[in-house]
Amino acid sequence: MAPGEVHYVYKETRLNLEPQSASSIVQLRVPSASSSHHARSGSHITNGASISDDEKAYRTKNLATASSVYRRKHHDSPRSFLWRVLENDTILSIRAANVCIKQKDTTDATLILHLKFGSPLRTSCIGFADGEEHDALTVFVVDHANVLHSITLRPDAFRKRSVTENNFGEACKSYSPPGFGFKYPHRLVAVSPDQFIVTMHDGGILRFDKNKSHEAMNGSPWKETIYNVAGWGQSLRGLVPFQRTPTVRHDKINMELTAATSVAATSMGYDDTNFLFTICLDHRMRVWDVRTGQILYTGDILNANRDPQSVDKWRIDPSQSNLIRIHDKAVGESMVVTYSPVGAGEFKFWKVKGNNQGSVLVADLFPNHKLTPEPPSSLDVWTLADFGIATNEDGPELWTLWKNNFTYKVKALQLYPTRSAGPWNDQWRSVYLDSVPPAAQSSSACDPTDATERWLDLIFYPGRFARSTLETALAMYEKGSGSAKDTSSRGSKTLAESICAVIGSTTTLDQGSSGRMDYDQFRASSEVQWRRFYRLVIELDKQRGEALSLVVDQQYGMPWVLCADIAAAVRQCSSLDRVCHNMNAAEKDAEDVATLVKTGLDFVDNFSDGMLQLCRAALRSEMFEDQAKTDEERLQYFSDKAGFWRQVTEEECNAVVDALGQNFRTVTPSLYEDLFDLLRAESDDNNRELQFAFTSVGRSVVVRAAQDTAELHWQILFSQLILLVHMEFEFDNEEDALHSRFDVGAIYRKIISALKRLEHIKWMAKTEMNAPALAAGVSRRSSISGVSSPAAPKRKEEPQVVTVLEGILGHLFGLSEAQVQPLMESITNMVTNLCGLDSDIEILPHLHQCFLLKADRPDLALQLSSFAPQDAFSTYVQGRVFLALQDYDTAALYFKKAAIGLSISMRSSSRHSSAGLLDDTEWNLLNAGLPKYYSHIVNLYDRQKAYSSVIEFARLALQFTNLHDPGSASLNSEVLSRLFSAATTISHFDVAHSALLAMKDEAMQKSYLRKLVEKMAETGQNRELVSLPFAGLQDKVDEILAEKSRGAVDVLRGVPWHQILYAWRVSRNDYRGAAATLLDRLRKLREAGEGDRFDKEGGEGSGDVMDTAVTRQFLLLINALSCVEEEGSGEGFILEDVPDHNQQQVNGTTTVVGGVVEIEKLAAVVGGEDDARLEALSKAMGKSGGRRKEIARQTVTLADLRKEYQEELDRVVAIQNDRYEFGDEDAMDLA
Repeated sequence: MAPGEVHYVYKETRLNLEPQSASSIVQLRVPSASSSHHARSGSHITNGASISDDEKAYRTKNLATASSVYRRKHHDSPRSFLWRVLENDTILSIRAANVCIKQKDTTDATLILHLKFGSPLRTSCIGFADGEEHDALTVFVVDHANVLHSITLRPDAFRKRSVTENNFGEACKSYSPPGFGFKYPHRLVAVSPDQFIVTMHDGGILRFDKNKSHEAMNGSPWKETIYNVAGWGQSLRGLVPFQRTPTVRHDKINMELTAATSVAATSMGYDDTNFLFTICLDHRMRVWDVRTGQILYTGDILNANRDPQSVDKWRIDPSQSNLIRIHDKAVGESMVVTYSPVGAGEFKFWKVKGNNQGSVLVADLFPNHKLTPEPPSSLDVWTLADFGIATNEDGPELWTLWKNNFTYKVKALQLYPTRSAGPWNDQWRSVYLDSVPPAAQSSSACDPTDATERWLDLIFYPGRFARSTLETALAMYEKGSGSAKDTSSRGSKTLAESICAVIGSTTTLDQGSSGRMDYDQFRASSEVQWRRFYRLVIELDKQRGEALSLVVDQQYGMPWVLCADIAAAVRQCSSLDRVCHNMNAAEKDAEDVATLVKTGLDFVDNFSDGMLQLCRAALRSEMFEDQAKTDEERLQYFSDKAGFWRQVTEEECNAVVDALGQNFRTVTPSLYEDLFDLLRAESDDNNRELQFAFTSVGRSVVVRAAQDTAELHWQILFSQLILLVHMEFEFDNEEDALHSRFDVGAIYRKIISALKRLEHIKWMAKTEMNAPALAAGVSRRSSISGVSSPAAPKRKEEPQVVTVLEGILGHLFGLSEAQVQPLMESITNMVTNLCGLDSDIEILPHLHQCFLLKADRPDLALQLSSFAPQDAFSTYVQGRVFLALQDYDTAALYFKKAAIGLSISMRSSSRHSSAGLLDDTEWNLLNAGLPKYYSHIVNLYDRQKAYSSVIEFARLALQFTNLHDPGSASLNSEVLSRLFSAATTISHFDVAHSALLAMKDEAMQKSYLRKLVEKMAETGQNRELVSLPFAGLQDKVDEILAEKSRGAVDVLRGVPWHQILYAWRVSRNDYRGAAATLLDRLRKLREAGEGDRFDKEGGEGSGDVMDTAVTRQFLLLINALSCVEEEGSGEGFILEDVPDHNQQQVNGTTTVVGGVVEIEKLAAVVGGEDDARLEALSKAMGKSGGRRKEIARQTVTLADLRKEYQEELDRVVAIQNDRYEFGDEDAMDLA
C-alpha cells in the first residue's frame, strides 16, 4: 500500500444513547456531605420530552462532556457500564452496556441511572471499582466543592426501579476530605471498592483507604495518606511564594511539573500489591507502590535523555489525560504503552515486571524502533485524542482516535513483537465512518410517495437522529421562521405531527397566472422549507458525534468510540465492504469485481431523481408481480418501463466501455459469480446453539449494522441490475451481444431474487413497533413456535420501541460457545448471513405477518402482503391480516382461495409455524377437510363479531359436512350453534329457524328454541314468529310463550307476551287456548287497576267512558270463547287457576283440585257426557296454565264472562256517577 493511502478494514456502527422507552431513566439526587444520612432520594420518571430552546441549551442538556466505559473484573452480570457527564457536569449517567450475556441470565439491565449532584463534578475525578467479595459497582466522584462521593450500586439497580428508589440514601456516602483543604485534586483512579487514589496539583498523591472502625477516626469513613514526589520538605517549600518551582497554569490552579496528568493502576495479578503508573507534566513516567507510597521508577516516557534546561519544550499540557495504557500479560508481567503528545507525537512500549515485595523492572520493549502515529490526512490538523490496546493471535493491536473539531477518525496498527523485520510495518488500517446523513431526493409530480411522508421516513429512520435533536431543530426553525408558539399549544400531537404542522404553516397554495392552483410552486416551496429544517437537524446532529474517548473491550476485542450523544461500535468489514470502501486501491484478487461494482455505482449515480423513481417502479413490478414472461421478455419489459436509456449520455456509455472493455469483454459469468460470492454468508456459526444472548445494546448494534449492510447490498445489486440491462441492449452485432456469451436471464433472475430479500430486510430494519421489554437471555423461539411465554412481572412495564427486525429475529442474535473470533467479526458474520444470498436465516413473510398480527399490528402486516408467496397457508394469513383490519369481504376472498389447499391432509406431520397465532386446537382444524377448515374460519369471524360472515362460512361448512359420518356430529352441532347465534344476533331469523330445525341434539334445540322465541319477541318480530313453521316444535313454542305470559307482571309495558301467545294460538285454530291467554291478561289488568283508567288505550279520542283496557279485554275474550262455542252444541268454557285463598268454591262453579276434574259436573255445564270436547280436557287444562304442582282450577263459561262483563260495565257507570261500593259483602246500591 502506498504511503498515505487509506485502507479500510473496519467500519463503524453508530448507536443512539437515548432510552428505548420513556420510563427507562431513573433520576436520583445525591445527598450532599451536610445532608442527613437518611436523606430520601428524589427519584422520579422522566418523560424524555424536554425541549431545548436553542443550541446552547441543547448542548447543556443532551450532550455529554465526558464519557467512557468501565468493565468489571470479577463479575459479569452486568460486566460493562457506560457512564456520561451531563447538564453542566451535574449529572452522572450510568447504564449497563453489556453486548451479550449468558443465556441463564434471564434479565436484561435496561434502566439508566441519572445521579444528580449539588455541585459540578470534576470530570477527571470519576472512578469505578469492582469488589471480588460483593457483586456491586462502586463509584467514586469528586465535585468542584471538593466533596468526595462514594456510591454503591447493586446490579439489580439497573433492572428494578424499586431498588434505588427505596434504598439509594443508604447506598450513597458523601465526605469532605481534610486533604482537599490545601491541595487540589486533579486525577482519580480506583484501585478497589475499599481504596482509591487522587493525584494532586503539587505532584503528590492522596490515598484513601476505607476505615472499618468509624469511632477511632471520629466517624470519618476514609483514612487519608499523603505521598509526595520529594518528601514533605519539598512540598512545604512549594507553598512559599518565593521558593516555588516552575508551574503550569490550569483551571485557575498552578500545577507543579511533577503533577500527574494521566494515571493507571494495576495489580499485575497479585492479591496484596498494586502499582500506580503516572504520566507527569515534566514528560516523565513514575511508578508508585500503592501500599508504601514509594516511587519505584522514574523515567522519560519516550526513554530519551532530556536537557534539564529545555523542560518547557517537553512539558505536557495538564488537560491531557489519555497518555498511558496497561495490558496485563501474566502474573507479575505487564505491557505498558505511553504516548507523548509533544511535537508530532510518539508511542513507546514498555515491558514491566514486578513482584509482590514492591519492586518493578521497567524496560523499553522496542528500543531501536520509533513509532510515530500516522494522522488521517495531511491537509487538516488532527489531534490524537485517545488510544487503546487490543490483543489477538498475532499480538497487541494499537487503536488510535484522532479528532478535528466534531470530526474524528479511528486507525489501528497490528504489532508483531517477535518478528525480525520489526514490530510493525507502518500498515495502518482505518475504520470506515459513514457519518454523513443521506441526502434527500427531490420530489416531483410523478413521485409515488407523498413528499411529506418521504421526508418523515428520512428524518425518523430508526437510529438516525435523536428525539432531542429533532425537538431542538423544530424550536430553532420556529424561531427562525417567526412561527414560534408555546409548546403547550401543541397539545397531544406527536413530534412528527408537530413538525408537519410547523413546516406546513410556512407554505401556502396560491393561484397561478392562469387562475388555477399552482401545485408546482407549492411543491417547490414546501421542498425548500423541508430542506431548511433538515439542514438544522444535520448541524445539530454533528455535535452529537464529537468524540470523547476510545475504549477497547479486552474480553471480546471490540473497540468503542464514545461521543457526546453517540456510542460507535467498531466491527470488521465484510468482503464486500472491503471491496466497496477500497475501490480506489483494491486488492489484486478483487480488482475486476471492484471495477464492476464501481462501474455500476457510477453509472446509476448519474441518474436524476425522477429517473431513479421510474427504475424503482419497474423493479417493484419485477419483484412483486407474477411473471409469466421469458427471461428475454422480462429484460425487454424492464428496459422499456424504466426507460433510463433515454437519459444516458454518450459520455456515460463510453465510461462503461472504458471500464469493462470493448463489448464488455471483461464481464463474464465467473465475474458475476465472484460478485455473488461477496454477497454470500461468510460463516455458518448461526447454525450452532447460542450460549450467549445479545442484550438490548447488542441487538441494537446488529440492527444498525443490518441497516447499513442491507442498504449497501441493495445499492450494489440495483446498480448491477441497471448495468446488466444496459449492457444487454448495447450492441451493434448480434455476436457481440452479452446474451450470446452467457445466460443473462439467469443473472437477472438471481439479482431480482436477492433484491426482493433485501427489500424485505430493509423494511424490517426501518419499521418500528412497540414491543414489551424482553429479558436478554429469554429465547424468543417459544413465541415464534406458539408456546406460551412465562408469566409477565407484576409491574406493568412501558413497551419499548424496537424495529420489526429486532422484534422478530432478535432471538437469533447471539454467540455460540464455539465461536473464538472477536465480537467485531462475529457481528459482521451475523449481519452478512442475514443479508446473504445463501443465508440460513429464513425470511418468511407469512411468518412475520403472523408475528405482527400476534402483536396487534395488522397495519404493518398488510405492508408485507406484497412479499408473501401464493401457497395456501400464506393466502390464509393474508385473510387473517384483512380480518384483523376488519375488511371482512376481502378476508373472505382469501379464506375461500386457501380452502382447498388447507383442507387436504398433509403427508408430513410438520406444521407451519405461526408465531403463536394459531393454537393446537386451530391447527387440528387445518388440513382435515373442508368442514373443519370452514368451521375454523367461522370461529375467527365469530371472535370479530362479524356475524354476516359467520353465517356465510357456517353454511359452507354445513354444505360439505357428511351427515352420515358419526364423527362429524359434534362439528355439525358446533357449526349450527354458531350459525344460529350469529343469525339471531343480526336478526336473520329465517336463517336461525333453519339452523334450529337442523339440530339433532334435543337439549340444544330446546335451549336455542327458547332463545329464538325470546329474541324475535323482544325485537318486535311477532308476525314473523307466528308465521314460521315449527314442525314438531309447536307445543314447545306454545309452552315457552305460555310460561312467558304467566311470568309477565306488567302486561301493558314490555314485550306483549299475551298478545303473541294469543296470535300464535288463533293462527293454529286453538281458540280455547287463545281465550285462556286473554283471560289471564284480563285478570292481570284488573289487578293492576286498569279498569279505573279511562280512555287510555284504543279510545281514538272518542271520549267513551265505558272504553277501558279491561272492557276491551272482555270483548276480545268473549269473541274468542264464542268461536269455541260454535264448534259444538254446548256452551264454550275455559279453565282458570283458582287463587290459593279461595280454592273450594268460586261463584258456585265446579272446582278442580290437583288437575282432576269432576266429569259429571263438567258434563252438565258443557251439555253432555259424550261431548267430543271432553276428550281435549287435559290439553285445555295444560293450555289454561297447568303446572307440575297441584293447583286448583275452576271452569269459566261464556255466560260467566258475559255476566262479569256486565258487572264491569255497571261498576264503571257507578264510578262515573260517584257511587262507590264500600265493602266486599255489601251490594252496590244502584237506585
